[in-house]
Amino acid sequence: MEDRFNKNYGYPWVLLNEEPFTDEFKTRVQVLTDAPIHFGLIPYEDWYQPDWIDEDRAKAGRQQMKSKGIIYGGSVPYRNMCRFNSGFFFQHELLQPYRYYWRVEPGVQFFCDMTYDPFVFMQENNKVYSFTLSLIEWEPTITTLWSTVKEFMKRHPQYVHPDNSLGFLSDNGGNSYNLCHFWSNFEIADMEFWRGEAYQKFFEHLESKGGFYYERWGDAPVHSIAASLFASKDQIHFFRDIGYRHDPFQHCPSGDDWVRGRCSCDPKDTFDDAPNSCLRKFESLFVQGS
Repeated sequence: MEDRFNKNYGYPWVLLNEEPFTDEFKTRVQVLTDAPIHFGLIPYEDWYQPDWIDEDRAKAGRQQMKSKGIIYGGSVPYRNMCRFNSGFFFQHELLQPYRYYWRVEPGVQFFCDMTYDPFVFMQENNKVYSFTLSLIEWEPTITTLWSTVKEFMKRHPQYVHPDNSLGFLSDNGGNSYNLCHFWSNFEIADMEFWRGEAYQKFFEHLESKGGFYYERWGDAPVHSIAASLFASKDQIHFFRDIGYRHDPFQHCPSGDDWVRGRCSCDPKDTFDDAPNSCLRKFESLFVQGS
């Protein structure tokens, strides 16, 4: 990330963890960049499973998913992470000075040089959410998520944008969820959108159902559903020129984007046209105007 982008811009890093970072970790990370680095501790109540969750019910759900071989199906820490990224990271004190963020996870790869500032692009073009990969969610992890979403929309129709991207989420006008979502391990987005009334009410509704623990609701479908419903479709952006990999999937640019970015990936090795990719579904919103 530093070599491909931030060495030219010097944007600050904010690293958050549920446990204090060690001095060794801080020292090792600080030699990698000249940009400011802020190390933050996640508040206990924002990370750990709330006391009001019925642990017997949650445990039964975890055991059922684990028996089906669902990745992270038996993990409580993974659920903590999904809930935190859904409802709390943008409220952390270290992020209050900022409006836009670029989420970076350990182990990801960036294949191409960035020849412009994506934060400026987002601001100048009134974008609230962006992605590089989109795919089908594992349905057993979100069994009741869409019924919960429909309940919210029925109670609060005023939050649904008239030019929304419901067509990305549903093939039948919202009756059912087609499982398409933006893979949120990469996202550049506007935190004012998450801090806004619509999303705050939405998260409160999801939180009240306990689905982050009784099932395994991920922040990816939560963010994707919210952006698709509460923002205009032209406020969501696909960064086709950012080469990115999070195992096992990757997006590699092609054509002029590949040349301009000096990309190190193979343009033929990209998830864009894979059977379980939702990119074409997203792009059809603009082709068909649906």
